[in-house]
Amino acid sequence: MPKKENKISVPGFTANGISVGIKSPSQKDLGLIHCNIPARVAAVFTKNSFKAAPLLINAERIKRGMAQSIITNSGCANAATGKQGYKDALIISGEIAKELQIKEELVLLSSTGVIGKRLPVKKITSGIGKLVKGLNEFGIEDAQSAMMTTDKFPKISIKKGIVGARDITICGIAKGAGMIEPNMATMLTYVMTDALIDSKALNTVFRQAIDATFNTISVDGCMSTNDMAIIMANGMAKNNPLERAQARLQLFREMLCDVLMELCQAVVKDGEGATKFITILVEGAKSRSEARRAAYAVANSNLVKTAFYGCDPNWGRIIAALGSSGITLERERVTLYLGNVLVFSQDSPVNYNSIKLKDIFQKNKIDVRIGLGAGDKSYCVYTSDLSYEYVKINAEYAT
Repeated sequence: MPKKENKISVPGFTANGISVGIKSPSQKDLGLIHCNIPARVAAVFTKNSFKAAPLLINAERIKRGMAQSIITNSGCANAATGKQGYKDALIISGEIAKELQIKEELVLLSSTGVIGKRLPVKKITSGIGKLVKGLNEFGIEDAQSAMMTTDKFPKISIKKGIVGARDITICGIAKGAGMIEPNMATMLTYVMTDALIDSKALNTVFRQAIDATFNTISVDGCMSTNDMAIIMANGMAKNNPLERAQARLQLFREMLCDVLMELCQAVVKDGEGATKFITILVEGAKSRSEARRAAYAVANSNLVKTAFYGCDPNWGRIIAALGSSGITLERERVTLYLGNVLVFSQDSPVNYNSIKLKDIFQKNKIDVRIGLGAGDKSYCVYTSDLSYEYVKINAEYAT
């Protein structure tokens, strides 16, 4: 196949996305990512106790450290569906393995959509032949499209660089717009790379990268049953192998973090009904964990989020949310900046320019900076506002 300009591809990977009628005939709802050879794999899963059937299957399969394909359906989460939901997922797994002529344990599964509904197994299996037949090196965008539910735009990031004396590629795709909350906060994210990397190093660096990116965002403070991030590395770049405690592993980590940060920030910007992208930086904490607790107390406050949506410079809500975090605060040392405007210091309001503050709240990107004056640790969280549209989307999601 001749190379298409501006098309996204990763050496050794093919992909495709089609419609099988789970949603509507005009919407792709079944996607597949396939590696030509078994690849090393690592994954991170939601900590929700009601994990969806595909996650339960994947958690066992990735223990072997190898995978070759990821099949995803949108429109049905296959969560809270009991033993039958598990059996349904295995039927899909068996059919895709048979069509691809690979071992079933190398197939990973993913579902997203309405919770509590069984998979339309016949619709999915009837489309598997077409899905596999259409696999191509430039199909990543189609596979990403098939993942989308309430997403307004696709989320794809790709980086290329020299690592281990060879050119390598890292490409990530994601879906997610609501029910975004750490532990972990990805909805669905898949990363493909041709880097040659040791299994232990891959697992370590992927978890570190997720913690530094997707575990720093919040849209609505709700944790999904289906959140999952997967990375597959096929080694086809034939670089000097990446192992733990190597300087060149840091180069790979930086590239991976760049990809994931671009994706996770896109998820926040695409938050259901979101009109503003908000950065909350907490500085001067005794520990990173305290800075994190403080930042999330503000990020997850509905009162704070609605004030941002309404362009209402009611900064007192931020102070109230900070005070509810449960960390020990020396009130006289706390400072609060909105943009470059200091509004609170020494336990009192500051004489600030109210017009300038109102202008800051009108922007679609707002920086909140909180100083605790208790140490040298910090933590940054990315979040969005909460609008009427968010309520509308989620009030009608299943209907």
